[in-house]
Amino acid sequence: MQDGNALAVSADEKTTASREKGLNRVLEILDFLHTTQRAIGIGDLAKGVNAPRSTTYTLVRSLVDAGLLEMAGDGNRVYFGKKLYLYGMDYVRGNDLLRRGRQEVDHLSRETGETSELCMLQSGRYTIVHSSPGTRPFRISSATGLQIPLPWTASGRLLLAGLERAEVEAMVSDDDLVLPDGRKLELDDFITDIAKAGVTGYCVTSGLVDAYTKCLAAPVFSAPGKVEATMCLVVPIDTSEERTSSLIGLLRDRAGRLSIGG
Repeated sequence: MQDGNALAVSADEKTTASREKGLNRVLEILDFLHTTQRAIGIGDLAKGVNAPRSTTYTLVRSLVDAGLLEMAGDGNRVYFGKKLYLYGMDYVRGNDLLRRGRQEVDHLSRETGETSELCMLQSGRYTIVHSSPGTRPFRISSATGLQIPLPWTASGRLLLAGLERAEVEAMVSDDDLVLPDGRKLELDDFITDIAKAGVTGYCVTSGLVDAYTKCLAAPVFSAPGKVEATMCLVVPIDTSEERTSSLIGLLRDRAGRLSIGG
């Protein structure tokens, strides 16, 4: 027969487990909304996070009351709330690299007329943390918050520079190696590209995400040999070699300014 202390410990453990499960559900909801990039109905949200509708509704109501989520449209859909935006701005103000990186990206875009980005790793994905559109008459697809498989990008090859093969394999799935047009990259080729990017100090990829653009990227270091972020330019695929070389030089200079000791 259990004594009172054992029963109390058991109850505490159940309470802790319940809270952890609830927190995990909240994180799943936020991640799903981020991935979806649009307001969504509670039913579809519950399916998306594989949770009971009643549980999802309760959590959403709590998040709405806290200002982290807001009801949208006819009131049957939900999306991020203003408080999350304010928290995000606090993060920008408190993160020196991001604050200065945004300024460098905006300046580079104005200087070159090309779409410029600051990119980092987030949950094993290449993530655009800031983007500034170029001045060309046609717009190159680029959006802050967009996450793309690492093998599709020049930045991905730099962000993984210095990692062991096993670490790369743990971060890259078979699906990540399949490009939007159906072509499949070989993992060995991708790992070779990573090593080459680490040696040259920049990377250029052409026609991976789409058939019309190429990406130029240079590393931003937080410590010797540790790539914290990248600065990149997304340009038309027919950009001349001379122009490409000039842009790479600019990228490396601007990324160097952001690097520790730069």
